[in-house]
Amino acid sequence: MRKDQPLFSLQTKIAVFACIVVALALLVADIIINDKISENARISATDKSIEIARIIAYSPTIIEALSGKRDERDIQIFTDKVLSVSEVRFITVMDMNRTRKSHPNPSLIGSHYEEDDVNPAFDGKETMSINRGSLGISLRAFSPIFDSDGQQVGVVLVGILSESVQAAVDNSRAAIYVAVGFGLLVGIVGSLALARNIKKSMFGLEPFAIAKIFEERSAMLQTVREGILAVDKGSHITVANEEAMRIFRQVGILDDPIGKKVDEYVPNTRMQNILMNGQAEFDQEQDLNGIIILANRIPIIVDGEIVGAISTFRDKTEMRQLAEKLTGVQVYAEALRSQTHEFMNKLHVIVGMVRMGYYERLISYVSQIANQYQVEVGYVVKKIKDPVLAGVILGKLSLVRENGAELILSESSFVPEPAEPEVVHELITIVGNLINNALEAVENSTVKQIHVDFSYDSDILTIEVGDTGAGIEEKIKKNIFIQGYSTKGDDRGRGLYLIERSLQRLGGTISVNSIVGHGTVFQVIMPYWSKEGYID
Repeated sequence: MRKDQPLFSLQTKIAVFACIVVALALLVADIIINDKISENARISATDKSIEIARIIAYSPTIIEALSGKRDERDIQIFTDKVLSVSEVRFITVMDMNRTRKSHPNPSLIGSHYEEDDVNPAFDGKETMSINRGSLGISLRAFSPIFDSDGQQVGVVLVGILSESVQAAVDNSRAAIYVAVGFGLLVGIVGSLALARNIKKSMFGLEPFAIAKIFEERSAMLQTVREGILAVDKGSHITVANEEAMRIFRQVGILDDPIGKKVDEYVPNTRMQNILMNGQAEFDQEQDLNGIIILANRIPIIVDGEIVGAISTFRDKTEMRQLAEKLTGVQVYAEALRSQTHEFMNKLHVIVGMVRMGYYERLISYVSQIANQYQVEVGYVVKKIKDPVLAGVILGKLSLVRENGAELILSESSFVPEPAEPEVVHELITIVGNLINNALEAVENSTVKQIHVDFSYDSDILTIEVGDTGAGIEEKIKKNIFIQGYSTKGDDRGRGLYLIERSLQRLGGTISVNSIVGHGTVFQVIMPYWSKEGYID
């Protein structure tokens, strides 16, 4: 367990970390924005310079002066006016001999322009350059000047000093620095609020306390004897304890379940149903790749919203083995109840005969009952070698007689004692439900007979249960194995469903042959291994 409390609280750590993140984010943003501003300022200055250069190049005053149709001094006057209303630093007009016709410094008018960056303009092309001139380093735009006949008569140069561009950038950066400072302040306040909110959402617990609770919970999860599986609202598995993993490994599921969709990881799960309807399910059987588990499934509800579900489960076979003795007592108790009821009726007859003094007939009657009982028990025990299954058959014989019907166990019937005791419980489910259904089928029949036959050969057990009832219609026959389907009323329709489930576990099959008005025969074929391994 973790016991040492950290130096700083979670709230302090979150606030400091968030402030650092905000500061770094703002710093990176400042670098990117400043670079972008510098680029935009340069592009803006370039566009402005070339635009003014074009305006001057198309000015009639400039064209006429360079063509000799106007006084050349008008060029200087015109460019001075443009300079006064624009943000450019200088405007120089040159004729085709590169002689300056205008310049901010009047002493340079008439001088020759020596730089090579003007060459493309004298070839009739607009161009840009950054160069050092008499006024310093400047961004320059060159535009050729053509007369009305399309002949080039000169070039105009418009320049903006680099210092002016940098000044515009600096002004923009000042605003950015203010915004960054304000953003940092907001980030600090937001970080503190976030830290407080996170601390509140964790019920005021520090990480070391949460870790302690988690370790204690994990220890509890791993020590319980039930498998525990939890999913979030997206049906992804979030928790699986060691007992759950043991059961999963037992059925061949070896992958790590955490993060997987529960319906893809666990066969036949109903966890997604719990997430949808919010209804808890208790003591539900589930087939897990051949192993039957008994599962409870409960939704996890927080503030009225389903946020997940949890399932606890145990191997039903292990639970059955634990209660095997009690289960056997229950089976025998049911058989004894039917037999007790039958013998109570016979005792009433004996008491009546004693009171009336029919002693000779009484002796004959008692002998007949004793012989009949010994013959019936001996007959069943000879055919059915497992005592539990034999007891069930004897109980069913009494139950059928109580209801005015006759159960006939065929002469050829034989069932050896099984190699696996668990098979007997499945056989009880199969045979018991088939006989119960047959008894209900002959309830209103004139001839009330139930025929039962067990045939064992080459590790295959065949069971046939037939009745003299009314039969089953074809449209009903296809639905009789569906859980809950019944023509006998509500809360019915489980017997044949349970039979089919048992046969699925045993690897067997069931078929039905029914003729309306002539009765029904159910045939079960399943693998069955004798305890002795052979039959004498």
